[in-house]
Amino acid sequence: MSVLAQGVQGGNPALNISIFAVFVVVTLVVVFRASRNTRTASDYYAAGRSFTGPQNGTAIAGDYLSAASFLGITGAIALTGYDGFLYSIGFLVAWLVALLLVAELMRNTGKFTMGDVLAFRMRQRPVRAAAATSTLAVSFFYLLAQMAGAGILVSLLLGISGETGQSLVIAVVGIIMIIYVLVGGMKGTTWVQIIKAALLITGAALMTFWVLSRYDLNLSTLLGAAVDRAGTDGASLLGPGAKYGATDTSKIDFLSLALALVLGTAGLPHVLMRFYTVPTARDARRSVVWAITWIGLFYLFSLILGYGAAALVGPDTIAAAPGGANAAAPLLALELGGPLLLGFIAAVAFATILAVVAGLTITASASFAHDVYANVIKKGHVDSKHTEVRVARITALVIGTLAILGGIGAKNQNVAFLVALAFAVAASANLPTILYSLFWKRFNTTGALASIYGGLTTSILLILFSPAVTGTPTSMITTIDIAWFPLSNPGLISIPTSFLLGWAATLLSHEQHNHPKHAEMEVRSLTGAHAEKATQH
Repeated sequence: MSVLAQGVQGGNPALNISIFAVFVVVTLVVVFRASRNTRTASDYYAAGRSFTGPQNGTAIAGDYLSAASFLGITGAIALTGYDGFLYSIGFLVAWLVALLLVAELMRNTGKFTMGDVLAFRMRQRPVRAAAATSTLAVSFFYLLAQMAGAGILVSLLLGISGETGQSLVIAVVGIIMIIYVLVGGMKGTTWVQIIKAALLITGAALMTFWVLSRYDLNLSTLLGAAVDRAGTDGASLLGPGAKYGATDTSKIDFLSLALALVLGTAGLPHVLMRFYTVPTARDARRSVVWAITWIGLFYLFSLILGYGAAALVGPDTIAAAPGGANAAAPLLALELGGPLLLGFIAAVAFATILAVVAGLTITASASFAHDVYANVIKKGHVDSKHTEVRVARITALVIGTLAILGGIGAKNQNVAFLVALAFAVAASANLPTILYSLFWKRFNTTGALASIYGGLTTSILLILFSPAVTGTPTSMITTIDIAWFPLSNPGLISIPTSFLLGWAATLLSHEQHNHPKHAEMEVRSLTGAHAEKATQH
């Protein structure tokens, strides 16, 4: 970190790093204090189910609101207005699906992971292996995107230039994240996410009211100023079509993206795992309500911040800055409060990355240790108090190391496709299988395997051969063109394919239906009966 540069003109990189260091020290103290009660598998995976609904809801918001939400959506609104805000709508509406179809039922039926729910009335080993494969795929690509995003944001927020400097910061972020997970487990990670959510929402609220105060707290005046600052293209900020709508393909692409965002959230493993950290199903429902409240409030703030950046900074300045659209929020902070506010926003951005990657890492490690090691390899005969937790910690160390190496390798690439892949895989492989398991009596092991592996394979293949990877100047790989699939997000094809494969494989298989087990699962998922007893085994 010896090479410092003015990543944002007028910023103070040393101040930014200092504020970030304070956050790291405070959260490490919290994590070490939380680690004193982390002994059993339940403590490590589910924080001993000791968090209340409001606490868990705040942690979910902290887990869900990534750097892409804070920097990416603000920048998208600043540059494309209405179309940029559609991302916020998709991310928020997704929580209604989670609330109505997933949260309470998952909490009542499972123990630690998604694999617990899927294996409840099916053959344990193949279904758990499939669930773990899907979980690891989603978690790793999401994790890789966050780590690579850390490298991209370094030059912008902390002013660290050069390949070595960016790689070093990615490594530092990864090491701190590994410490959070190894030491604190789910309890320490949850408190980090709660602190991060409080910082992010407080910072966004402060900037929102600061922006509105410049325009006499009048939204119409703000929107008019944004249109005037944008010049001849200003009118497009207030109506649809600035980003999507130019061609029929772009319209279909937006529909595909929206489908993946709305359905993918309810299948994200690190979101599903949070429902197990509360003591009752009622708290699981309350968690989602609180999460919707905080997330919805934040996305309303992002609307003001986006148009505020367009009005006070200008789309041309944002587009020309290091990081492009990602520079909108930092440049707005610099315009409003100078280097001190920019330093705070820089710390919040990196706190966001740390909290999200910690949540992803503990989810992936829990899935491998609980589903693969404990139930597939050891066939359920394992000392969960010591051995399983040790395996989970070793897995977290391996995953964290791979994430550091992957983030360094992808730090100069377009990482948008990684996030799209995570949501597409979650929506394609996980959600259809979860819904079928919970609501369809005839669903069986053959259908579950077809749905998971079919959705996983279809979504990955379609993205590999899409414009997100090759064929355009903004693709990850610009030197070749193997894109034959026209859409950047495969959700419109891969999600229905997964549902269809699960349905067809179930009907075509000769597997006997386990009606008593389904009846037990239905009663337990809808009433919570015996759920507490199941979580104590």
